[in-house]
Formats: sequence, structure tokens, C-alpha cells
Amino acid sequence: MTPTRQEAAASTRPDRGRQLAQLAARVAAETRGTDVKILDLRGLTPVFDYFVVATGSSRRQIHAMADEIEKAVKTELHDRKRGSEGYEEGRWLVIDYGDVMVHLFDADARGYWDIEQLWNDAKPVPLPAEAAGVTAE
Repeated sequence: MTPTRQEAAASTRPDRGRQLAQLAARVAAETRGTDVKILDLRGLTPVFDYFVVATGSSRRQIHAMADEIEKAVKTELHDRKRGSEGYEEGRWLVIDYGDVMVHLFDADARGYWDIEQLWNDAKPVPLPAEAAGVTAE
């Protein structure tokens, strides 16, 4: 069966959500985030396409990761967050980009919430080359 014109165009169009997730992961790694992961949730939920998960060593460092991710997304992709939660407490910060959710945890909160286990059917997405060499794990 031959794809329609729209299907052919969609298959060649870059996946904007994946681009944003990979950018967020790269910036998280560059700002000393550890155990950076991208989870592909397409097909599992209609609400989100990707999760980016990273661990920070302190509240200050988690804030720095969040601030740099927001700046990079705005500068490179001309996109803005829809909202965020947890900035005040700083143990688990979530940045909402619509189809991409960025989760920045301290080590205790990441272990407690265990997002990767909760969404264990999600497909892991390879990190961008720039981030893969930077992450600690």
C-alpha cells in the first residue's frame, strides 16, 4: 500500500518531541546531571510522548539544570514550558513542555518514585552523542 502524501510528509518531518527530549537530556548531562534517560511513551499514553529523567546532586544543581534546559529550549527550539512544579522544594522538579515532561530528581526522590519502573514498558531512547559521553552512569 502506497502512503498518502500526508503520511509521507509526516514520516520525513523531524519528531519535535524527540528533538526537545534529546536537547533537554543533553543540557541535563552538560550541567552535571547523572543517570540521564529518555523514555519514549508513545503508544503507552495519549498524554505524553517522552519523559526525560535526570538526577541532580543538590537543590541548587537541580535548579541550574532546569534553568539551563529552559534557556536552551527557548533559544534552540523557540519553545517555552507550559508549566513546572517543585521548584521551591527542589527534590523533584517537573518541567512540562506539552508532549515532553522533564523530571529532575535528587537521588532519594528518584529512588522513591522510580519513574523508570513505573513506566517500564517505555522504550529507552539513545542519548545524543554529546550527552552520552558526559553522563556519569
